[in-house]
Amino acid sequence: MQLRGLYPIPEPYSTTMLDVGDGQSIYVECSGNPEGIPAVFVHGGPGGGVSPVHRGCFDPERYRIVLFDQRGCGKSLPHAWEPDADLSTNTTWTLVEDMEKIREHLGIDRWLVFGGSWGSTLSLAYAETHPEHTLALVLRGIFTLRKRELDWYYEGVGADMIFPDLWEAYVTGAGEGVKSGEFIDRYHELLANPDPSVHGPAAMAWTTWEAATSYLLPHPELVEEMQDPQFATAFARIENHFFYHRGWMEDGQLIRDAHILAEHNIPGVIVQGRYDVVCPSGTAWALHRAWPDSEIHLTPDAGHAFREPGTLDQLIRATDRFADEFEGQV
Repeated sequence: MQLRGLYPIPEPYSTTMLDVGDGQSIYVECSGNPEGIPAVFVHGGPGGGVSPVHRGCFDPERYRIVLFDQRGCGKSLPHAWEPDADLSTNTTWTLVEDMEKIREHLGIDRWLVFGGSWGSTLSLAYAETHPEHTLALVLRGIFTLRKRELDWYYEGVGADMIFPDLWEAYVTGAGEGVKSGEFIDRYHELLANPDPSVHGPAAMAWTTWEAATSYLLPHPELVEEMQDPQFATAFARIENHFFYHRGWMEDGQLIRDAHILAEHNIPGVIVQGRYDVVCPSGTAWALHRAWPDSEIHLTPDAGHAFREPGTLDQLIRATDRFADEFEGQV
């Protein structure tokens, strides 16, 4: 069976900087068919921002494609790379409400919510808070911000055993005397420092660890793409800020509350790389078990990244499936 790839990338037919309060302006764009099925792409990180390639996850003839940059990153302002960046109003729940403001601004009743990695976290938080406005979910590389997930990847109790050489650079970036279980806290201290000579190297070490471990096979060009100092600083600062505060959620909350999705008959497709080290498959499986209406695909030859062929194939098939199901209904 031939693997599916991205659709042709459409150009936006509208862009705006939406004032969502707290001094924040969010970049929002729409592409595809203005009369099509509304779908919102929720990017990862947090702090990753959107890219034109993300529009290609949807059939532009059948979808009204909404992309936005979350607070502090991409084209949204103010940007988190700035030395005096204030992240105090950047939380899971302010982002959920930003999504609601975007939906209302665009006059959308219900939309398909598509998110991977941190985007799956925010998509779940949104859908469990606003199920009445969620048409369906397409989720990849499931991450729910449980302590065991953070410990596995960022605190030296799992992923370090798979990538010991890359982990060593992450440890070095944290400075001397840091033990397992203390890395998120130490990086929080370094990244909050306004001095570029302090937060700059820390941001690069944090961001490089994630970039270098996202694919099943090495992709040095991805690591190179994420070396831009402004991108790396915003990405690391925002991501660490969310993890330091545990997403402002109870541990296990998103899986615990998956019954809300079932109660509202929200269908979903979970696409998970079998060898995803960043967000291991156990979380995707736990979500699937807690959400009977979900369909799960464990891609046998993939890691974390959405561009790996088997993962991308299943994501495109999922958006095509929902286009068939909901065409003419919304």
